[in-house]
Amino acid sequence: MLAAEYWRLISVSLLGGLIGFIFDQLTMGLLVGLIVYIVYHLKNIHRLSKWLMDSKTSSEPPEGKGIWFGIFNRIYALQKRNKSQKVKLASALTRFQDAASAMPDGMLILTHDGKIEWFNQATKRLLGLKSPQDIEQPLTNLIRYPAFKEFVESGYYGDDGIEILSPVNEAIIIQIRIVPYGKGKALMVARDVTRVSQLEQVRRHFVANISHELRTPLTVLTGYMETLLDDTKKPQNEWHDPMQLMYSQTTRMEGIVKDLLLLTRIENYSGTVDGDIVDVPQLIEMLLEEARMLGIDKKQALTADYDASLKLRGKREDIQSALSNLVSNAVRYTPKGGKIHMKWFADEEGAHFSVADSGVGISQMDIPRLTERFFRVDEARSRETGGTGLGLAIVKHVLNRHDGSLSIESTLGKGSQFSCNFPSSRIISDAADSQLTAKDSA
Repeated sequence: MLAAEYWRLISVSLLGGLIGFIFDQLTMGLLVGLIVYIVYHLKNIHRLSKWLMDSKTSSEPPEGKGIWFGIFNRIYALQKRNKSQKVKLASALTRFQDAASAMPDGMLILTHDGKIEWFNQATKRLLGLKSPQDIEQPLTNLIRYPAFKEFVESGYYGDDGIEILSPVNEAIIIQIRIVPYGKGKALMVARDVTRVSQLEQVRRHFVANISHELRTPLTVLTGYMETLLDDTKKPQNEWHDPMQLMYSQTTRMEGIVKDLLLLTRIENYSGTVDGDIVDVPQLIEMLLEEARMLGIDKKQALTADYDASLKLRGKREDIQSALSNLVSNAVRYTPKGGKIHMKWFADEEGAHFSVADSGVGISQMDIPRLTERFFRVDEARSRETGGTGLGLAIVKHVLNRHDGSLSIESTLGKGSQFSCNFPSSRIISDAADSQLTAKDSA
């Protein structure tokens, strides 16, 4: 088709040149021929522009000859294709909006600067947003909770999100999660978790109540059995071994009840955890002595490195419980002659307390479940060592309340390392007295 257009140009030029030659005006003839050719194309360009710009005209392309026939038809084919794609996209968007509107969870799209771009019907019900007046409004101007504003502006939304009371009805508890979406945008999901929270509260109350009820009879049983076993005036009989086993199991149940009560207290505690200055180096000294007494028959090598000036802002009782659980676990699961090393230090990410041992280790498959209540890697071994299965759950909850996290590294047969990581905001340190202290307790 392009070759034909070249021939058209050559033909017009020759015709104009021939006419000009006849009248002894060759140059003028060529110029007139070219002008005619240009006018022809300008006319077709005008028709094309009018067809594309005038929406009231027929969608059929204008008639054309030569190269313009092909141009008109190719553009027409592209128009039809684009129209088909628009219909498909519009249909898909309609289905998405219908599905989003039918969802019980609220969905909201935020722009890069935190303004509302779109939300579904459930968001109106849960958060009280109105359409269209709330579109393009900053979300934090409409939901005025300081914790929520801090959560949104932090940019690090985490896996668990945040729970707030609904601005529409404070009896409704809303879980908010935000994930990156598209280019610089974010997708917020609001879910009504009132029922789940109520069930969790019932569970906590049940555990607390049943633990309190079990505590007294267990204490009585333990006291009587301890008295009977310690009575040296009576000779041992066939009941001695069963009584010893009963005493051992009752003591273990007392430990479970004690840990359950502690875990419930930590979960239900709503006060501040910033009231105490926790002298972690002093705690490490105490933990070394406890570990030595707990593993007195194992002759383990107990060592510690710590910054004597590095302290922590938090609740002393809870911090002590968390660190003690990690150390006692290391003692229980490290064989005779093994090594246990504690470390307390700070870096640019915060403060860290770690316990490394040369024990049996943990498989990578089991590590994610270690902080579950009563989860045991080896059921038989855990019962032999006297563990309750609640220690790491306590550690996790204590760290959560102190804005910290627990990290676990382990290799089967080579040992494990458990680390408590605290944010820099909780560090109290006297740089003038900063020094690394090493302790060795064989």
